[in-house]
Amino acid sequence: LQRMLSMAVEVDKSPNCSSCKIADVIFPFILNIPLRSQREAFLNTMESQLLRCKLLELLFQHSCEVPTTLPLSLAKILYFLSHSSVLLQYQDETATWQKWDEMLQYLSLMLTSYQNVVLAFPLAEHLRSSLNDRMDLIVQKAKPKLQDDDDISHLDIQLKIEDFISRLQQVLGQPFPLQIMEKLCLLR
Repeated sequence: LQRMLSMAVEVDKSPNCSSCKIADVIFPFILNIPLRSQREAFLNTMESQLLRCKLLELLFQHSCEVPTTLPLSLAKILYFLSHSSVLLQYQDETATWQKWDEMLQYLSLMLTSYQNVVLAFPLAEHLRSSLNDRMDLIVQKAKPKLQDDDDISHLDIQLKIEDFISRLQQVLGQPFPLQIMEKLCLLR
C-alpha cells in the first residue's frame, strides 16, 4: 500500500497537487484508526515524505479551533504547536498526557518529513517538483527554494514552546511525564 501511494504521488506532473488529493481521500480513514500503535505504524511506514506531510497537516488543521491559511512551512508547524488540541478517537482508556505525547510525536514526524521534502539530501530535494523537473534540478545542483514562512528565529521557537508548556500545565495540572519533556526537547 505504501509503495502504491508513493507511486501515485510521483506519477502526477505536480506531486504537490497529487499528494493533496490523496491525503484528502485517506484522511477520514486516519481519523477512524482506533489505536495509536496502528496510526503510528501507518504514518511511520509511509514512503512518500510529501504525502506524510500533507496527511499530518490535515490532521493538525482538524485539531485546531482556528485553522490557519499559512502554506506548509516551519511557521505553520509552530502554529500547530500553539493551537492544536487532541481530537483523535481512542479505543482504550488512554491517559490525557499520552494523547498530548502522541500529538508531539506527530508534530516531530511532520517536521522531519518537511525537512526531507525541502532541505534534505540531493535525491530527496525538490519533492514538490515532477520527476522530470526534479532530475533537471538535481543535475543543475539547484538549491530548493525556502518560503518566507520558513524564516523563523530561535526566539519564535522558544516563545511557542513556552506557550505550549503553559497550556499543557493548565490541561494536565501536574508535572510532565519524562516522555513529553523528551519530545519537546527533540522538537526544539
